Amino acid sequence: MKNINFTLGMGTFRRQDKVAYDSVKMALEEGYRHIDTAQIYGNEAEVGQAIADSGIPRDELFITTKVWFEAFSEDKFVESVKESLSKLKIDYVDLLLIHWPSPQDEVDMTLYLNELKKTKKMGLAREIGISNFTIALTQQALDILGEGELFTNQIEVHPYLQNDKLVDYCQANGIQVTGYMPFAYGKVLANETLKSIAEKNQISTAQLVIQWLAQRDIITIPSSTKRKNLRSNFEQVSVKLSDADMNYIAELDCNDRQANPDFSPKWDL
Repeated sequence: MKNINFTLGMGTFRRQDKVAYDSVKMALEEGYRHIDTAQIYGNEAEVGQAIADSGIPRDELFITTKVWFEAFSEDKFVESVKESLSKLKIDYVDLLLIHWPSPQDEVDMTLYLNELKKTKKMGLAREIGISNFTIALTQQALDILGEGELFTNQIEVHPYLQNDKLVDYCQANGIQVTGYMPFAYGKVLANETLKSIAEKNQISTAQLVIQWLAQRDIITIPSSTKRKNLRSNFEQVSVKLSDADMNYIAELDCNDRQANPDFSPKWDL
C-alpha cells in the first residue's frame, strides 16, 4: 500500500462537467490525494483531466472508481474498466469497487467478483472491494474470494445512519469501511447536538463528523465544491472526542438512509 493519507478522500458524486473538474483540482491543491469516482457518475473524464493538470506524480495519488452493474457480464466487465482508465488518463486505479450488488441477483456474484479479481491480476487495479453490500452479501463475497482479497466495503455512514452492525462485521473480518455521504447532504451539519459538541471542542461541525468517523476507524470521502470547505474538512484537528461525546453522537442514529434506490439490497437493521 502506498505511504500516503487515503483515510480522508474527496468524493465526486453528483459533480458534473466543469464543477467536477474544478472541485477535484481544488481538492488536490489543498492536499487531498485520495479521489473517489464511479462509472455511473459520468465524470471520470473531468476527474482524470483535473488529476492530469495537477501535475502530482501518480504514485502520490490514491484513485478509486466503481463498476456499474450493467457491466457485470464477462464480455463487458474488463472492457468497462479499461474505458474508465482511459477517461481517467491513468494505467491503473488504486481501488476498484463493485458499486452495487447485482439487482435481484440477475448476474451471479461469483461471475462478477471473479471478473473483479481478474482486473487485479491484470494490473488494472491495485486493490479491489465492494460497495453497498450488506452483512449477508459481504459474507457471500468473502466465501467466493477468500480472506484478504476485499480491501473495503464502501457504505453510507453518518450520525443519522451509523450502520454499527455492518461496520463491526466488516472490521472484524479484516475489511476496511469507507463511509460515504458523511454529512447526509448537509442534514447532520444543522443538528444542534453536533453543533454544541463541535463548539465545545473548538472545531467545525463538519470536522466533528470527520473526527467521529476517524475514531471509528472509518475512511471517509466528503464532497464539496467550495475551497474553504475542502480546506477545513482536510485540516488535521488535534482533538480526540471523549467517550461522552461519542455516546451523545451514537444516540443520534435514526436509520435515516439517503441512498436507497429501488434496486437496493435488503438492508441490515
